Amino acid sequence: MTQLNLDFAAEKQEEPKPIIPLSDIFEAYYACRKNKRYTANALKFEMNYEENLLQLWRDINDRTYSIGRSIAFIVERPVKREIFAADFRDRVVHHLLINKFLYLFENEFIYDSYSCRKGRGTLFGVKRVSRFMRACSANYTQDCYFLKMDIKAFFMSIRRDILFDKLYELIGCNYHEPDRDLLLELVYQVVMNDCTEGCTIKSVRKKWDDLPRHKSLFGRQHEQRGLPIGNLTSQVFGNFYLNGLDHYIKSDLGVRYYARYVDDFVLFHRDKAYLAVLREKIRHFLREELDLDVHPNKIQLQHCKVGVRFVGSYILPNRIYIEKRTKANFYNRIRHWNYLARNCKKDFSAKDIAHIISSANSYLGYMRHYRTFRLRKKMLYTLSAKFDKYLHPANAYTKLKKK
Repeated sequence: MTQLNLDFAAEKQEEPKPIIPLSDIFEAYYACRKNKRYTANALKFEMNYEENLLQLWRDINDRTYSIGRSIAFIVERPVKREIFAADFRDRVVHHLLINKFLYLFENEFIYDSYSCRKGRGTLFGVKRVSRFMRACSANYTQDCYFLKMDIKAFFMSIRRDILFDKLYELIGCNYHEPDRDLLLELVYQVVMNDCTEGCTIKSVRKKWDDLPRHKSLFGRQHEQRGLPIGNLTSQVFGNFYLNGLDHYIKSDLGVRYYARYVDDFVLFHRDKAYLAVLREKIRHFLREELDLDVHPNKIQLQHCKVGVRFVGSYILPNRIYIEKRTKANFYNRIRHWNYLARNCKKDFSAKDIAHIISSANSYLGYMRHYRTFRLRKKMLYTLSAKFDKYLHPANAYTKLKKK
């Protein structure tokens, strides 16, 4: 072999092999764009998506990846919240991490935590809570009480250092692929990132004026607290943050009937005094182990006959209703659309109609799981007659369709 060939062989041996394959980046990208494909951020990325993904792949494997600027804005419904939307490129990284580690989280989660899990959405949670009420009360023949609690400003109060330590332990002990250390570096960046730094403010600043300080990340830059609402990793990591609470309640306290959706959780027992004891134990656990506080105004310890409000539903013995707030929000949207119809001097654009259909069908799709036929019909008939040439109700008022 010539000297030139020997040198070339040596160079090829020294060339580092990518740890994360390009196919994983593309898989994450396809998952990411499903619901975000028509946002301005996504469209900009997609104009040259192959080169953008190649560059992202290189940056991750070279360990030069850095998180971009987020977009901060305020949403008013269903309650006023501060949202941070990550750059589309960073969202691809979020999906990459969740794709890699989701099975680890699923192995850790109890059956009855319902946030951001396939097949365990809000409807599943409502049905489980209704079943718990029935079982605990022996088919409503015995007294049964519930303890419902909520964590104060949950996402804004999460300690990032505690969260990363828990993630590091889970991944370090259970994930043994060659890309583990590189992925842990990405996890560290995502968890410890201060998304307020250099962010783009989309909403007018006065919208933050009446938002309490403890509900905004802008007031917690130096506290190492808070995950941005709006990111996939925040949802999954937030659920994992409370996984220890789930196991404490189920295993250590021996509670049989327990359910949690994000930071909203409920326990059932036939002994009211026993639930009062558990209330203080849970408070202590949250404070000592997770540095979280229970919302003092959202603690309920009552008989099941008064009903349990859980993830948009009002659960009573033998019946379930949608919450008044859900109905009120839908009525408010209809009033807004009717206002636009009264003041619109020209035809609605296809984009406007598509937005109305999407928003209305999200409410109707939720309501169809309850006995709401007459309510759905009544609400849709309050739509302005000007929409008749664009829309029509279908499938027994369970959705709106474009004419």
